[in-house]
Amino acid sequence: MTGPVLIIEDDPDIAEGLRYNLERAELPARVALTGEEGLTASLDVRRPPALIILDLMLPGMNGMELCRRLKREPQTRRTPIIMVTARTAEHDVASGLDLGADDYITKPFSVREVVARVRAVLRRTADNARARYQDSRLRIEYNEMRVFCDGTEIKLTRKEFALLALLATSAGRVVTRQQILDQVWGYNYYSDTRTLDVHMRRLRRQLGACDIAVETVVGVGYRFVGCDDCAPAA
Repeated sequence: MTGPVLIIEDDPDIAEGLRYNLERAELPARVALTGEEGLTASLDVRRPPALIILDLMLPGMNGMELCRRLKREPQTRRTPIIMVTARTAEHDVASGLDLGADDYITKPFSVREVVARVRAVLRRTADNARARYQDSRLRIEYNEMRVFCDGTEIKLTRKEFALLALLATSAGRVVTRQQILDQVWGYNYYSDTRTLDVHMRRLRRQLGACDIAVETVVGVGYRFVGCDDCAPAA
């Protein structure tokens, strides 16, 4: 982690509470109270954030608008974002994730959970910073978040890419379902594990002929084996 966690939250008490607890956990943090302040702080070349905690209900430029803007800016398009929202409707959460947010937390929240989620996202980001995985058929560009099978680019969502990257950086080893949930969805994620099944099915469907790279270890989890041993489809 090279920069601070940027907290963009219009409630000063919540923002200060998050800042205090992150710094107690040895995670430097700074606060912006409006979307406009958050945009300026996000684009600060002298102190760019390592991660952004973004409240969606901001005055002026709201969180959705800000997220959209940050994902268009070259400097911040790879900066991980954790949304904080009081909205729990599935379409609200899906809208934020579709814009490129890495995770979301609903209010009211536990500060310990926020700190754990921040650590999990930063850990994933560090893992994904490795340059590349490549075999005879499959190529994963971690920095660019791009995947190619037999030379054709595959379009993945951020969550699908995070799943694939976690498995690929653990190549040859079984990654348990709980480990995947902890590292891709957040520390000690206890929600319905069918969420993982749905995302894994979508990932394999998107991988097409390269879906052979991921093996299911029944009752345990998944193993990344790559595509070297299988010839391309005719």
